[in-house]
Amino acid sequence: MMKDDCIFCKLANGVFKTNTVYEDEDFRVILDASPAAKGHSLVIPKSHFDNALTADEKVLGKAMNVAAKTGRALMKTFGCDGINIVQNNGEAAGQTVFHLHLHVIPRYKDDNIGITWTPGSDTDENFADTAKLIAEKFEK
Repeated sequence: MMKDDCIFCKLANGVFKTNTVYEDEDFRVILDASPAAKGHSLVIPKSHFDNALTADEKVLGKAMNVAAKTGRALMKTFGCDGINIVQNNGEAAGQTVFHLHLHVIPRYKDDNIGITWTPGSDTDENFADTAKLIAEKFEK
């Protein structure tokens, strides 16, 4: 289902012109208008979901498969050293367009693209307590 006021619904469904690299009945893959690297692509479902936390399981599975295909095509095209597949959920996590999409970004050694974090640490006891808290909230 397309949402009338969603720009990504319109991009995914061909309402607006895009630089499409792949399309099927459920997804469109386009070049990002503000790329982190040449070939940076967006995997966008044609149906509207705000993010991965609200999306249908089948859509999420197919989105990752399409992202993997996109990554393989980017590696063949550009000979990059790696691929980031990034999906943000919520404003605090960097989501700026509230329609589920995956970024597929070609990466090169020493490219200085900032998709990293500083690794933390904790005690074994705290890890165990944290795992238990999360496990208790898992949907069955």
